[in-house]
Amino acid sequence: MNCIQNLITGERMRLYHSRQSVIYRLVGVLFILFLFSGCTLSQTTDDEIRVTVQADGEARLIRLAGNSTVQEALKAAEIELNNLDRVEPASFTVLSDGAVVDVTRISEEMFEKEEVIPFVRQTVKNESMPAGDSRIVQVGVNGVEVVTWRRMIEDGNEVSLQVLRRTVTKEAQPEIIMVGSQSPFASFNIPGKLVYLIGGNAWVIEGKTNIRRPVVTTGDLDGRVFSLSPRGDWLLFTRKSEEKDQINSLWAARVDEEGAGLLVDLQVANVVHFADFNPFDPTVVAYSTVEPRPSPPGWQANNDLGLIRLRPDGETRPLTVELETNMGGKYGWWGMDFAWSPDGNQMAYTRPDSLGLLPLGEEELDESGLTGLLDVLAFQTGSDWAWVPGVSWGPDGNVIYTIDHAPDPAVSTAEESQMFDLTAIPLTGGFPMRLVSQVGMFAYPLPSPVMSSGETANEYKIAYLHAIFPQQSESSRYRLAIIDRDGSDRVVLFPEEGAPGLEPYERWGAWSPAPMEDDGYALAVIYQNNLWVVNSDTGETRQITGDNLVTRVDWK
Repeated sequence: MNCIQNLITGERMRLYHSRQSVIYRLVGVLFILFLFSGCTLSQTTDDEIRVTVQADGEARLIRLAGNSTVQEALKAAEIELNNLDRVEPASFTVLSDGAVVDVTRISEEMFEKEEVIPFVRQTVKNESMPAGDSRIVQVGVNGVEVVTWRRMIEDGNEVSLQVLRRTVTKEAQPEIIMVGSQSPFASFNIPGKLVYLIGGNAWVIEGKTNIRRPVVTTGDLDGRVFSLSPRGDWLLFTRKSEEKDQINSLWAARVDEEGAGLLVDLQVANVVHFADFNPFDPTVVAYSTVEPRPSPPGWQANNDLGLIRLRPDGETRPLTVELETNMGGKYGWWGMDFAWSPDGNQMAYTRPDSLGLLPLGEEELDESGLTGLLDVLAFQTGSDWAWVPGVSWGPDGNVIYTIDHAPDPAVSTAEESQMFDLTAIPLTGGFPMRLVSQVGMFAYPLPSPVMSSGETANEYKIAYLHAIFPQQSESSRYRLAIIDRDGSDRVVLFPEEGAPGLEPYERWGAWSPAPMEDDGYALAVIYQNNLWVVNSDTGETRQITGDNLVTRVDWK
């Protein structure tokens, strides 16, 4: 029995020890699992990445969660970027452990510096001066420009310096030296005084074409106004202005040798379209002004008309304002033009949409005081200029000659028509009469003096420019043509067929004041910037200058 009990007890003890062993083993396994679990938790904590951010001369080591971006790294490092700063790698890049983020601080500086624009020296040959002679006609003046620089700085170091813009605050004025050269052209006799504008200076020919002397040598005549008085003793002209917001100024110079060298400032500024002597009383000058503007064409017209008296000794006195500033009709911003009547009692006016008469002596008229003679179809240029019909008086004062703009049925927009007709407007009764069709917009009729003879009285001719391509008259060259006052006997005089045409200046030429020595009246014409004389009867042409610098001419 005891044996059996012992056996049972022994078995129980073995079972007990076996359980205990199992428990120990389980505890060991759990302990090992716990250790592994601890290692796993430690790895999750260690999943943070270490990133170095370099900025402002410092390196900052920061800890971030995995899969963080550069932008998050900068935020964690409390680094703010300016607009120009550069970051490498890019802000959206996902970082890995040990990555380095570089921040480059970038700034720019703007500064201005004045620089001198050196003037250039120009030599101009002038056949009006004896060979070998020289004269400084314009003193050279340095200009000034303001240069705006842009300096780029990275982390305190300059990396680039470049010019951003250049602004000229004062234009350089070239030094112009005029050198005399012997004329290759044969000289000939002329009546009256022939003045011409060459290289910004005015010269006069009197008696013979090789006898020339300077009238104005300031080098700044702009050619807007260039008119000789009826007796040939004064020259009216405009000079470029150096004053701010001023285009030019109106001056007069004595032409006769008795008063040579006398220059008179008429104290009138911004004369673009018109100024001229009264043909009946040459001591009276009429003028019209504009207001300068920064936008094209550079002015806003006043469409006014004022008078000033110029005495023989150069003393001036303002007279009346005959026409107040007004709108000037359609495209009035461009400006009106005027022409004295032969008796000096009234003015013909012309503007883009009409032409007519302005009576003188009724002070300070407004636009309602104008007497219209012809409604003109305003030409649509599509640009920053306006077409104004040329206007001139017949020498007897009974007819006004102009260019009428006619509609073209083939063109959808009437204002774009290319039909321009030379037209006569009788002032003693009757309707406007078309003399020549399709002459071009820049025909500018120019009546001759009265050419009376034993058989006829009050006869005269009309010279005008005729477009070589009338349907493209805005860009076409022209030829000099001549007709009788009734439009008959049309003759094309100059240049000959096949030669380059004339540039259509508004005041493109002038009639001789008397017949030439070889009989017949002549026309002084500017052709290829040289002065030519064309006989109106024979068509014979003679060149006077060859230096390609002539831009204006008048003959009285």
